[in-house]
Order: sequence, then C-alpha cells, then structure tokens
Amino acid sequence: MTPSSPSPERRRAVITGASGFLGTALAGDLVQQGYDVLRVGRDGPDARWDDDDALARVVDGADLLVNLAGKSVGCRYTDANRDEILRSRVATTRALHDAVTRAARPPRLWLNASTATIYRYALDRPQTEDDGELGTGFSVDVARSWEDAFFDGDLPATRRVALRMAIVLGGPASDLLARVARLGAGGPQIDGRWFGHRRYRGIGDHPTGGPAPTHHSHGRQMFSWVHVDDVLRAVRFIDESGLSGPVNVAAPHPVDNRTFMAQLRRTVRMPVGIPAPRWLLEPAMWVLRNESELVLKSRWVLPARLQESGFEFRWPELAPALDDAVRH
Repeated sequence: MTPSSPSPERRRAVITGASGFLGTALAGDLVQQGYDVLRVGRDGPDARWDDDDALARVVDGADLLVNLAGKSVGCRYTDANRDEILRSRVATTRALHDAVTRAARPPRLWLNASTATIYRYALDRPQTEDDGELGTGFSVDVARSWEDAFFDGDLPATRRVALRMAIVLGGPASDLLARVARLGAGGPQIDGRWFGHRRYRGIGDHPTGGPAPTHHSHGRQMFSWVHVDDVLRAVRFIDESGLSGPVNVAAPHPVDNRTFMAQLRRTVRMPVGIPAPRWLLEPAMWVLRNESELVLKSRWVLPARLQESGFEFRWPELAPALDDAVRH
C-alpha cells in the first residue's frame, strides 16, 4: 500500500504544497498517524490544479484537507513575484473551496496556511487572535486576501482553521539565518533610513500601505518563531479539538532580534557577529535574493487560542529549539 493508494479502512488526508519543506514533514507525520495521504500539485501526483474533476474526486470523502500551496516568499518582491505570491495563494484556495462545496462528503476539517505577518508591526504589546490588530502593506494584503478566500461562504460540514504561522525553525528561513551567522554576520539587524522603494506597497482588491516603512527599533524588533515539530503537533491537536477560525502557530516565548541573533551565534559556535544596519543589510539581501522584511518587521505574536485550549509546546524556549533545528 502506497500513500497515494487510499484504503477504505483508513482515514484520508489531502495535502497541497506537499513538496515543500513543511508539506513533506506534515505528509510523513500524517502517514504515521494512520492517514492515507493524497497530494495535489502542478504535477500531481494524485490531482493537478488544472484538473477540476480530479481535484473534486480527491477532496470528496477526505477527512482532512491541508492547503500549504503558494509561491515561497523567500524571493525579491518584483512585480512578477508579487503577483504570483498573491495569485498562487488565492487561486488555489478558491479552487479547493469549490471542490469542498461540490463534495457529497466534504472534509470534516480544512486547515489553510496563513501567516503571523498579518499583524501590524508591534513593539508595544503582543498580538493574539482576539485582540491583534492587522497591519498594512504587501505581506498583510496577501494574508488578508488569502484568509478572505478561505473563510468565504458557508461550509456547514467543514470546520475551517487558518494557521497563522510564525517563522518556522528547521526550514529555509532558519537555514538562511544560520548561514549568515556562520559567516560572522550574525549581529542584530538594525532598521534605519533607506530609499523609499515600493516593493512593499499594497496589493489585491483593497491595497493598503505605501513605500517601505522605516522604524528605529535599534535591533529590538520582536521575532516570533515556532519549531517545526510544534507545527506538526499543533496540526494534530487542532485535528482532535474543536478549534476553528484563525489560530496563531507561534511559540509562547518570542524574543527580540538582538536576543535571537545572539542565541543563533551561540548555536553555530561563532563568537563574532557583525551588526547589520539597514544600509548594509539591504545590499546583502539583494545578493541573497530575499527581502529585509524577514528580519526587520517586529512580529510579536502569542498563541492564545492554542494555549487556552490546552496545547503544550515541546519547544517553548528559543535556545533548545534553535539547537535542535540547526543541528538537523
């Protein structure tokens, strides 16, 4: 029996974006839980995005639907990349919405990826699902449009949860930062004046924001994170619980940028860490084909709904979480 050959005795999970870092880890975890896992992507293998009938067949009768599809944000926000980041999230979510609506036996639970970046730049207080304030600009507009498509309409037989994930340790983002730290450039990233480019301007039906903002946080911008193991465990917990709506998937003890980079230097055993003021950071990010928003935005997010429902994090503290993530 292969994961792509569902058995009537076993529960079926459908994953989109299963070829990525998180999708690969989640598919393996669901198989261990006893799910038959079917995968949807541009090339299948079980259904393709351009085949509506095949998509409807795999969704109909599934117990669990997990949508992780979307172009990686680990790129420069050129106009083409901006459009594809938005389109790849909204179009795939709408296609799944249509499949769930058509299903004779719709999934009991649909988990859709989202992002903790949906909240505003916060230095004054943490953001939770109930009292958090949404921000403005490109990344926020993408997240808003993504969640709007997800929560649109009435699907009475399907519980829906938007996973507002913080930066995941154990994947491409922490790998990039660890590589920078090993090169001796693992000091704090310090915001400041820079050219007012418009790559972060709003997008979608109701665009918000304008030129790239400037903040003088002196490296004290908050850094919310979560270990990949706890993402998988949160999915299990949500599967077994009655949670619905937006859920912050972030460790309960975020740190500021200076603290994060200091711990990262200890983890990779690099005693030197050159600070990166914005005038130095921006050219480096251009070389790395990434955006400074990854490290300059102050994300201060707490997992209120998970903790109120009784979820316990395996990796609540940064030091052991980073040690494990970087080592693996």
